[in-house]
Parts: sequence; structure tokens; C-alpha cells
Amino acid sequence: MDHFLLLILTSAVFEQTWCQTNTSASINFSTTLSTSTLQSTSQKPTTTARQSTTLSKPNLVCENKGTLQNGICLCPDDWTGTTCNISNFCPEQNLLQFTFPKTVLGQFASSVERCSSQTPNGGIPEASALCNMSTRSFDPPNNLDCGLTLDSIKADISKAAPEQVLKLASSTQILTSIPERLTANNITNAAKITNILLSDATTQSMEITVSAVATVSQLLSANHEMYSAVDHAAINDLTKTLQKLSLRGNSNPLLVQSNIAVQSLKGQTPIKRVQLTSFKDFNKDVGFVLYDSDQFFQSKSFQPSLDAKRRVISASLQDYLGFDNIEFTVTPSVDSTLSLNNFACVFWDYTKNDWNTEGCTKTKNPSGNAVCSCKPKKFENANFAILMTFDINYQYSEALHWISITGCALSIVGLFVTAVYQIITRKSRGGSPTLLIVNICISMTVFYLLFIFGINNPVQHLKVAKLSEQNMVPDTDQHKYPDEGPCTAFTALLQYFLLATFTWNTLYGINVFLLFINRVSGTPPWFPKVSLATGWGLPAVIVGISLGSTYSVNEPLGYRQEEFCWLASLDHKQKFSLGKPMFWGFLLPLMLMLISNAAILLHFSHNICRTNPNLNRSRRTPLKKKILSSFSLAVMLGLSWVTGYILLITHETTLKLILSVVFCLFNTTQGVQIFILFSLRPLINANPAFMDSLRLSNVGFHRKTFALWKNKIPESNESYRSTDSELA
Repeated sequence: MDHFLLLILTSAVFEQTWCQTNTSASINFSTTLSTSTLQSTSQKPTTTARQSTTLSKPNLVCENKGTLQNGICLCPDDWTGTTCNISNFCPEQNLLQFTFPKTVLGQFASSVERCSSQTPNGGIPEASALCNMSTRSFDPPNNLDCGLTLDSIKADISKAAPEQVLKLASSTQILTSIPERLTANNITNAAKITNILLSDATTQSMEITVSAVATVSQLLSANHEMYSAVDHAAINDLTKTLQKLSLRGNSNPLLVQSNIAVQSLKGQTPIKRVQLTSFKDFNKDVGFVLYDSDQFFQSKSFQPSLDAKRRVISASLQDYLGFDNIEFTVTPSVDSTLSLNNFACVFWDYTKNDWNTEGCTKTKNPSGNAVCSCKPKKFENANFAILMTFDINYQYSEALHWISITGCALSIVGLFVTAVYQIITRKSRGGSPTLLIVNICISMTVFYLLFIFGINNPVQHLKVAKLSEQNMVPDTDQHKYPDEGPCTAFTALLQYFLLATFTWNTLYGINVFLLFINRVSGTPPWFPKVSLATGWGLPAVIVGISLGSTYSVNEPLGYRQEEFCWLASLDHKQKFSLGKPMFWGFLLPLMLMLISNAAILLHFSHNICRTNPNLNRSRRTPLKKKILSSFSLAVMLGLSWVTGYILLITHETTLKLILSVVFCLFNTTQGVQIFILFSLRPLINANPAFMDSLRLSNVGFHRKTFALWKNKIPESNESYRSTDSELA
């Protein structure tokens, strides 16, 4: 018996060409298989695919939410027909004491009634019923003994009387009807039971076969992780039995469930799903098994990571004698986010329980299709496959816009001037504030320079297939490039200096807090040394942990992104992941800093804005100055980055665009804001004559200075001065 198996990574149409060449004759036959044609026979669509022939009028109008594709209406589960105008379900119905919900034709429905929690099968449906395709109503239900288990069925199935086998088959189908509850032991037992049910052709009835195939379909929906502990021998025996079942044309011409389809085909008998050509003297039976996933083919060497369907097609010949070579061609069709990088021609080795390349060679034809030729030592139970690896079509970031470059350049200048001003005027403020602000300016300046020159990835991989001459089983279905270029280094430096900026911002807030609680003595003498160690040391620890736990030369994308040089944030499903370093290596520390900064800001605002009733109006700080002081601290504490957090959780397109613009403007000009608030404003306040020369003559300013001495002792050094300016 000849078999070939194709492992498919996409919902597409595949061409397989199986050639035999010898000295006397050449027999070629090709098959064109499509899940859309599977829909037309099973009324259970699983995906969208192309079909090789046009079976409908060009001006077709699809009803009931059907979609027109290549002149064919692709119908939802509930409808079928040329224009999706024929109901494809059994309506909700009460049979005996059971209620069955609306169900697609050909599928089993589970009863609403469940086994009591006091029984071994608590929560399992008490009955199931098949939605008959001919009558469009439910067949008589099969009820479950809630005390029956898969272990007991496996023990009794071999010695059960013929009239009891159907009861055990239907009970197995019901017990596996909730795939997410299946354990590895459940899967193993169900596979062994189903193998026995499908192997005995003498006592096998169509009802038993349908129940067994439905059980197989449900096993294919079980948790993928459970299959690591499943008895592989039982699964292998089941796949071999399904191959034999596909050749029993008289008993089961077509069996279809949601995750599996089994069909037999007599030689020279073309039907919709299979087209046979060049058959001159070919009269052998052909059997097909279509698996909607690769759950039964768990490879130790090939570990897929992409969120794509990996369908398996197995075809079997009635007689394999005289065949010494198998050649097949696959045309991959994937979405725009992926492109084929390489492939391997393999067969399933039941001895190793894995894919094997021995005896297989690969080429590409002029059309760019993958072509495999295999000469295995033993054709019987040989399953052939093409394992494909794909490149992700990354959308590399474009060069920085002139607005971003201008904003960053102005910020660099503003930060430099601010640092120089703070150093020159440091004696008027003391050591701690100068140390903090200067280090903030240094870290932000370096960050802006790194951002301008290093945010774009200088190495952009070409989006073309890189066919290797070696036919080796790939490690995964996603091609991974080793690290090259300075992108990882830039990512680490960007992470470090941005974290350093926020760390120094937090230290600035702590300094303000210490000044408020120690108004007389000021900040402790140890604070500058601790600030230096924390400001530059804490970011280094976080970056070191991020690199050490996620980075490797062969897998740099565990740490950084490919599109631009920044921390990785998305999983293989392109969704934000809490396990990526973007969250715990940046956002989480940033969130903790922002929370502490917000608390300090609220404390600071509360203290400077509250009104002391013992002070008269002339001794109150003007409201505008209070707001300006609060705002200046908010800028230093990273208030603009709160916009970034809101941006992460926003999904509305317009709002996301607005927040993106605001976030960009805030952060590229933050250096300019710091310059205005911590250099220009103090300079203006210290030199009011400069502003007087810029004002109109009819606008006057009054300046009042107050001095307060503790305990009314003028000689005391503990004094407070307040200089207020307000419009006349």
C-alpha cells in the first residue's frame, strides 16, 4: 500500500503530483484538493480556500452572509447551496427527555442535560444525537451511563457482544465530546478504543464507524500540550487503521466530521474533490484521509511556533507493488505576512516517531513550487510530507521624519544648555538639585542621540526564499536569523539610558519629598552618593537581567524587535505579551516609578496649593505660580509618558492616532520643555529688567519681597524668602 502525506501550513489549494517511472510505462496522477470543496460535501467549512474550477455563474449573489470568492459562494456553517440559500443545520429539538441545540448537518450534538457532579462523569453530556444530512433532523439519541469511563470501555470493548459495540462506540464519542477536558490518559484510551472499533470490518456498521470517526475528530481538538504524554504507539496504530479504512469503498464512500474527512475512490472515478488524469490502465482504489491538524504527528525535531493550521493529507493506494519512487509537488499559499524561506522533503518514520529525510530529495520547478522525490526502503505505511519554514514579512520602520529629528535636536540643545546653566548656578541651590538635574540632562541627551542614529535596524533581511540544497528537517516553521549588526547593542543602550532618565526623575521627586519633610536641615548628606549608585546602577541591573534571560546569538528576537531596535513586546500571534522584556524590563519598572512620582507630585501640589488661614492675601503664592511649579515637576517626573500607557491600551483608530502624535511631540520636545522650565524661567525670574524691556509701557510689574525669621531673631540663619511677581 502506497501512502503520501502532506503537512500543510496554510488554508490553500495544493497540487500533488505522484509519479512512477519504470522501463515499461509511466503512470502519473494528480489531485487537487480544497477545503472549499470539502465544504460542499460536508456542509462544514473549516477555512477559506481556492477551488480549481468555477462551478457558479460570475454574477452570483451570496445570501445569508456568504462571501463570493473566485465565482463561488463560501457559506457560513449554517448554510449551503450555490448562493448559501439552503439551511445546513438541524434546529433545536427535544428528543425523549433530552434537548439538543441547533447543529450543523452531519455533526453530533451534545444534550443540554449533563451528568450529575456526584458521578465519575460530572458535567459530561448525558446523550448525543447525529444531525442527519438526509432528513435534516436528529437521529434517535444515544444516552450515556454516567458511571461509565474510558478505562472501563477499553477493558470491555474486545470481549463485547456485537449488539453492545454500538453502545460502547457512542459512549466513547460522548465521553470525548468536551476536548478541553481530555487528559493524556483519556486520549490514549480513546485512541485504542477507536482503533479496535475501526479495525473489525466484520462487525462494523455505519453507525459504529461514524461514531468512531467523530471521536477521532474530537481527539484532534484536544489540548496540544497533552499529546506530549500520550502513548504514541496507540496514535500510530490509529493512523494506520484510518488509512486502511479509507480504502473500504463499499462500506464508507465519505465520512466527514469537523476535524477529519475519510473518503474512498475507485480507480477512474473522478469526483468533485479529486480529479484523476492520465489513467490509461489505472484501476486501483485510492483512499484519502484529511486531518485538520497535526496532533497525531507530534515531532520531536520539528517544533512549529507560527499560529497557522498544519493540515495533514494522507492518500493510500490499494497496491503498492511496482512503485519505487514517489514525486509530489506543493504550491504553498500563505497570507501577506509570511513568505516561504525553505522546505524539507520527509516521511513519517514510525520507528523513530518523527520525520525522516532518508531517501528524499528536493528541488523547485520553474513555477517556484516545491517538488519532492522520495525512495523509501519500505513503501507500506510510508507517509510523505513537505515541512516548510517561513519568513515573517517585517514592516521595517522608515527613516525618522524631519519633525522627530528637529524635535530631538532642539531637545539636545536645550538639555545641554540646561546642564551648563545648572552647573554655573549650582551655589544658589546646593548640591543635590544640581546633581539630579544634570544627570537627567545627560541621560536624556544620550538617549536622544541613540534614538536618532540607532532606532532603525541597519540589517533588513530580504523577503525572498533562500533555498538550501541540504534536505534537513527544520527546527521550526519560522526561519530565524542569527544576530548581526549593532541593533541589539542599540536596543540595550536605549533601554539603559531611558530607564536611567526615569530613575533620575524619580530621585528628583524623592529629593523634593525629603526637602518638604526636612525643611530646616534639607536632604540627608548621604543622598547624593546613594543617588549616583541608584541612578546609574539600577538601570544596569534591569538591562543585564533582560539580556541574560532572553538573548542568544541565534535568537536575538527574544530580546529585541526586528522592525526597529527596541525591546520585544509581541508573541508569535503578534499580540502584546507580558512575558516579553518590553513589559517586565521596561514598562513594569516605569509603571512603579510613575506611581511613586505621582504620589510625590500629589503631596507636593497639596502642600504648595493649600491656603494657610493665618497668612494674609499678600503672603500667599499666586495661583499661576503654584500651577507652573506643579507642572514643571510633572514634566521632570515623566508625565508625558502616561500618554504612552494610555496609547498601549487604546484600540480606537482615531484616538490612537491622536495619542501617537501627542506622545511623539511630548517626548521629542521634552528637552526643550526642561530648558524652558529649569533654565529660561529661573533666568527670567532672576533678571526682571530683561523682561521689563520686552513689555509694553502700559504693563507694569510689582515686586514684593518678604523675609521671615524663626522666633523673631533677625540674626538667625534659619530664614525663608519669598519673591512674588504679579500683574498690576
